[in-house]
Amino acid sequence: MSSKGTPSSIVDAAEALFAEQGFAETTVRQITSRAKVNLAAINYHFGSKKGLIQAIAEKFITPLCNELNSQMDSSLGPDSKPTLDELLEMLMRALLIVRSENRNALSVFMRLLELAYMANQEELRDFLIGRYKSRLDHFLIYLRQDSAPMEDDEFFWRLHFLLGSMTFTLSNFHTLHSLEKRQFSGEQEGTEVELILHRMIPVLSAGLQARGEKLYFSKI
Repeated sequence: MSSKGTPSSIVDAAEALFAEQGFAETTVRQITSRAKVNLAAINYHFGSKKGLIQAIAEKFITPLCNELNSQMDSSLGPDSKPTLDELLEMLMRALLIVRSENRNALSVFMRLLELAYMANQEELRDFLIGRYKSRLDHFLIYLRQDSAPMEDDEFFWRLHFLLGSMTFTLSNFHTLHSLEKRQFSGEQEGTEVELILHRMIPVLSAGLQARGEKLYFSKI
C-alpha cells in the first residue's frame, strides 16, 4: 500500500462506500482498504474522517449550486418572479444534471442529508450553512415568496421534506421504475426520469402551498 496515497483515490473510494452504506456505517479502514492506501492517508490529506466527509460534500453540492444558479440566471429577467412550479423544475433539472455526471451523486446527497440532521453533527451543519447558505439564498427567497405564509421552522421542515423526496426518488429510480412496470402493466416501459420528476412537481408544490399551522400535542 502507498504510504500516503492520493486524495482522488481516497475520495473515489469513500464516495462509493458512502453511497452504498452511509457515512456513519463506513469505517476509515474500509475506505483505505478500497483506496489501497495506509490508515494514515486520510489524516494526512483531509485531517480526519470529518474532513473527508466535507470534501465529499463539496464535490456534490458545489456543482448542484452552480447548475441551479446558472438555470436561474438564464431563466429569470430583472423584473420576473418565478412560480413555485418553475423553481421546482429548475431544482430537479439541476439534480438530474449532477446525477448524469456522477452516478453516486444523489445517493451520497441523500446520505448527507441523513447525516446532517443527526444530533452529533453540529460541525457538519455549520460547515454546510457557512459554505452554501449564501449560494442558495436567492433560490430560497423566491421559493418562500411563492409558498404559503408559515413560520421559519415550518418552512425549514417542508424544505427538508422536499429535498428528501426528490433525492430518494432519483437515487432509487431504477427500483421504483421496476415496481411501476410490475404493478401497472399498461404503463410504457420507456418511462424516463424526467417524467417521474414532472409527476412530483404538483405534489411538492401543493406541500409548500398548504397553509402552515402551529401544531399542539396534548399530554398523554
